[in-house]
Amino acid sequence: MIPVALTIAGSDPSGGAGLQADLKTFHQHGVYGCSAVTLLTVQNTQGVQQVELLNSDLIDAQIRAVCEDLSPRAAKTGALGSAAVIASVAELAEEFEFSLVVDPVMISKHGHALIEESAIEVLKQRLLPRAFLVTPNVLEAEKLTGVRITDMASMEVAAHGIHEMGARNVLLKSRAQWDEAADLLLTEEGELRRFVSAKIATQNTHGSGCVYSAAITAQLALGQALQAAVEKAKQFITAAIANGPGLGKGLGPVDMFTKVRT
Repeated sequence: MIPVALTIAGSDPSGGAGLQADLKTFHQHGVYGCSAVTLLTVQNTQGVQQVELLNSDLIDAQIRAVCEDLSPRAAKTGALGSAAVIASVAELAEEFEFSLVVDPVMISKHGHALIEESAIEVLKQRLLPRAFLVTPNVLEAEKLTGVRITDMASMEVAAHGIHEMGARNVLLKSRAQWDEAADLLLTEEGELRRFVSAKIATQNTHGSGCVYSAAITAQLALGQALQAAVEKAKQFITAAIANGPGLGKGLGPVDMFTKVRT
């Protein structure tokens, strides 16, 4: 049977981020994608104009409908929005018999908050301990840990801090302004591994975090071990950023038609 992956995330009508980007990425990897919508945004490549949160009961019902019928092999979360939704998803995740990738989406590329401030502690205490993998960027890792990240040494400190919150594995993504895109993986065995690519000068970065975590989720659904999944996803997102189609008048989407390396 074709592997199934589930995204629990917000909607981006411009199609470059959120659940739309996740589903495109799943499809490109040969994985059947399902989705549970958590919030609705009004946004495009130029910014986010509005965010509307959905009721946690409705989100729960979507997740249960997918899990009871289609048997996902992996799932990921994106923007969850509120403490109530995070707590509810965390409770459901206790029943998951598959890997959960938590992308702790807190702020859009344009600087718009996508999570209530009061929800951050719930994320740390309830959802991170349910995660097989957490994939924060530098800003999110700083928010979660209070560690100021300026180099690889401080990335390691922050990654260990998130691991101590209960996450089994942590992939900390480097800051875009640095000379190279060096992401740091801390495994549950305590192993550290860097995934490095050259810095790409481009405006086509909208949704890159969503696509990266979705590619990892797809690889896990395909049965790949964690480090292999991250390596293949890193190759995919690097090529996707380099070949962005140049759509829109702002921060354009990445190329989700990028060929997946086997």
